Amino acid sequence: MKYGVIHYNAPGSTLEEFLDWVADSGFDCTELQCPDVWPKGEENPEKVAEKVAKMLETRGLKCSAVSSHNDFVVLAAEDVEYQVARMKRFAKVIQVLGCDTLRTEGGSPKDSVPMSRWAEAMTGCLLRCAEWAEPMGVKLAVDNHGIVSNNIKVMLDTLRAVNLPKTIGTNLDTMNVRWYGNDLVDIDQYYRDIAPFVLHTHMKDGFGWREIYRGAALGEGEINLKLAVECTKAAGYDGPWVAEYEGPEGDGVGYRKCLAWMKANIS
Repeated sequence: MKYGVIHYNAPGSTLEEFLDWVADSGFDCTELQCPDVWPKGEENPEKVAEKVAKMLETRGLKCSAVSSHNDFVVLAAEDVEYQVARMKRFAKVIQVLGCDTLRTEGGSPKDSVPMSRWAEAMTGCLLRCAEWAEPMGVKLAVDNHGIVSNNIKVMLDTLRAVNLPKTIGTNLDTMNVRWYGNDLVDIDQYYRDIAPFVLHTHMKDGFGWREIYRGAALGEGEINLKLAVECTKAAGYDGPWVAEYEGPEGDGVGYRKCLAWMKANIS
């Protein structure tokens, strides 16, 4: 059982300082952000990944996933080509880290792609990515993040249309679907429906949505985390459980609480 933490809202002003904190706090792995591995303007991210791989190795850590900062809410052929080609390059980069999972975005809303075609756009890009991801042994975990992929119908319609759950699935963020504005009953059903597609996790808790959202340590919010874990494990998930904390307790206190909750309630 691997317990991890996302490189976000955590101690450390540099990547090395963050990784030192991760190792000292008892986590096994970490999800890295796109700029950690492929900084803006970098033409040789493979070299950056080699350096990061050594940072991880010396601390006894694994990389559970890397965020890709993609946008799949596109329909124009040239936009699709750009997104798919960039993701293929990124997939090769993360393999330098010994990582097999890209945490992808659904994408951002835009006038050129109406809501009625969000699932179509995401499905098209993901199917194109599957052509190389499956042979490479790389997984794309679409995060329920932001406006597009926190729409329960859009996410489920997309993953069911792609229908490659071992290669194209979701990063289950247990809180974001509440942040979007879904009610708790619908969220509990979402955990049941999405479970077969889970390839990575963001274990997160809190209260409310949008302007009234408040983050909390795991087990201290309103999210039915035990149901999310139960459904995901029952569907066969055996990947890392990665904490994401957005509450008020700084200096890593909130994350340490999250790790304690995961060890007590998942293993």
